[in-house]
Amino acid sequence: MAKRSRLDIIADMLYAIQDKGGRIKPTHLMYKSNLSHTQMMTYLEELLHKHLIGKINQKGYEYIIITDQGYQFWHKVKEMREFEKTFGI
Repeated sequence: MAKRSRLDIIADMLYAIQDKGGRIKPTHLMYKSNLSHTQMMTYLEELLHKHLIGKINQKGYEYIIITDQGYQFWHKVKEMREFEKTFGI
């Protein structure tokens, strides 16, 4: 099994958030993205800095949300993957 690229991990994280209706608890994101806590925190910091995700508090819980910019990024990655499959790359 091939090691996931940085882009694969970011896309997996954004997909996990999108799949949960645009918001997810950090622990659930960690499990769905198959990352260690340390790895997840590193990626979250970068994604927050690049405005691909945000954080909100609701009913005493912290959630990670996907931003419009994050959704656009995820959508472009999805298009690239479909393009690669079309050409067998």
